[in-house]
Amino acid sequence: MDSNNAVTVKDLEHLVKEVLPPQCELTKVEPEGPQVVLYLKNIKAFYEDDKLITKIAAKVRKKILLRVDASALMPPTKALEEVKSLIPVEAGVADIKFDPVFHEVVIEALKPGLVIGKGGSVLKSIILTTGWSPRVLRSPTSPSEIEKAIRNSLIINSESRKKFLNTLGKKMLSPPSSCDWVKMTALGAFKEVGRSCILIQTPKSNVLLDCGMNIDTSDPTRAYPYLSAMGLSLDQLDAVILSHAHLDHSGFIPYLYKYGYDGPVYCTPPTRDLTVLLQQDCMNVMNSETQSGAPFGEKDVKKQLNNMICRDYGEVTDVTPDIRFTFYNAGHILGSASVHLHIGDGLHNLVYSADIKYGRTNLFDPAETRFPRAETLILESTYGGKDDLQPRLEDCESRLVKIIRDAIERKGKVLIPVFAVGRAQEIMLILENGLRDLNVPVYIDGMSKEASAIHTVYPEYLRKNVQRRILQNNSPFEHPMFNNVVSKERKDIAESEEPAVILAPAGMLSGGTSLQFLKMLAHDEKNSLVFVGYQSALSLGRKIQSGAKEVPVMNERSKLDALKINMSVYTVDGFSGHADRSQLLAYIRNLRPKPQRIFTNHGDEAKCEELARSLNKMMHIESRSIMNLDTIRLR
Repeated sequence: MDSNNAVTVKDLEHLVKEVLPPQCELTKVEPEGPQVVLYLKNIKAFYEDDKLITKIAAKVRKKILLRVDASALMPPTKALEEVKSLIPVEAGVADIKFDPVFHEVVIEALKPGLVIGKGGSVLKSIILTTGWSPRVLRSPTSPSEIEKAIRNSLIINSESRKKFLNTLGKKMLSPPSSCDWVKMTALGAFKEVGRSCILIQTPKSNVLLDCGMNIDTSDPTRAYPYLSAMGLSLDQLDAVILSHAHLDHSGFIPYLYKYGYDGPVYCTPPTRDLTVLLQQDCMNVMNSETQSGAPFGEKDVKKQLNNMICRDYGEVTDVTPDIRFTFYNAGHILGSASVHLHIGDGLHNLVYSADIKYGRTNLFDPAETRFPRAETLILESTYGGKDDLQPRLEDCESRLVKIIRDAIERKGKVLIPVFAVGRAQEIMLILENGLRDLNVPVYIDGMSKEASAIHTVYPEYLRKNVQRRILQNNSPFEHPMFNNVVSKERKDIAESEEPAVILAPAGMLSGGTSLQFLKMLAHDEKNSLVFVGYQSALSLGRKIQSGAKEVPVMNERSKLDALKINMSVYTVDGFSGHADRSQLLAYIRNLRPKPQRIFTNHGDEAKCEELARSLNKMMHIESRSIMNLDTIRLR
């Protein structure tokens, strides 16, 4: 095999056969995205050497998956009975489906650990007995329409998904490539919050880090990334690496598919599910509340889902011949990741922090600070200003609970605009602990219910104490105090004489049910409005937070009305999923290794500049606040 030429499937087969015993009866070697699949007739022979898969992976330098050849698969009806007999009843199996395209049996259960068995013993028994490769999914502890839809869609579209992965896999067979330059172009979220998007380029690669939109502005010139500045057509992009699901990072990805992109989106498993949830809601809101409508459609979101490739924290993945990446916990929302890029066989290493929280929260461990190498860091600066210091979490919790109790005493209602993903769940944990002695309903509106259900599907991404409760079927998100809202109830809730707490998205009052409730509650001084998350400079939430007593809102006839704000308005800092100023500085102090240069982004202009100046002065690291459309050679 010539190292200067692309590796062929025949080359892969030759490498595998150098290690694989002939009695395993290899029938096919197939690249499938960033991994390689071996099809065997005799899987039992393979399992006789427990180091065999490691040896093969080292030989071909790819992640290896095993599948039994189609000719040796047990018929599904018989296999179903075998699978049921091998899984303990206590596992709480909710569903078993067969995916003949991937030779998989998909098992959904409340207790996946019992399906897996000690040391994977049950899974091994399933594949040895039936030939079908088991894939185990956790059931949400409460019904989730989005989880059901995603899982069904992935099976229904198996054939097209497999075709996509095989085509991508063949593209990625080129040997590791050296390169002599690396550059980045800022396409969004530099000296601003919203529309995060960064283009990383080498002589052979074009990769996007995030592709979001700013839903908190009506100015179309500031809503979307500067994709036209790439100097590329969308079909020239090799990949999108998505840090997390929030729309300012994920919201514009379906647009790429609408206009010619057909490559992969890499993300963590929870990010995939939350992204689809948020994008579908955004599309519905934009189509109903804006004249121009959403910039993409349902089929574009489905195409994106089909092309999403999930990776866990710490899993090294080749993207192109000269770029590989690894996700690390960012502590921001469920599944959020900082991205480490290893470029050009060691030429350059870049860390994109994305949105990070480097402090205690009720939901997540703090952001990871240890990376293999890091010459360049792109650092978020949401709270990078010198006065952006958040109080202790315990003090914030006490203050929030007191504000709510005061409003309840005067028979008022408390509206808390929340981001459906992250802030809603954080506040639910606080209310479950702080209001359990009161018989007051807490209404959960919009997507928060679905987002909470998704949290119970991925407890391994949560803090140990929350994880433990979910695994013990005692999810904090299902306490009796929490009531789900249906649209016809909103007016009744608002007009009722009874006190209540309402958690409703969007978190910046940019639309959604929080704005609907605001219109119904703002006139009454008994009521309270509590901001618990970041309010961008252009948002309605920032106007009210800054003291506006009258704000323009759209009525049912798409005309602007003046809404009087008579309700009490509070801001309780400390619940943000973003690191504050002191946490950002602590993050840099604890970063290993120290980066040679830092670029600040994802913050208002003054905050990006202030943080960069401070890092220069205090940490003695070259730091700059660059602008959108700046292109910088990294090596």
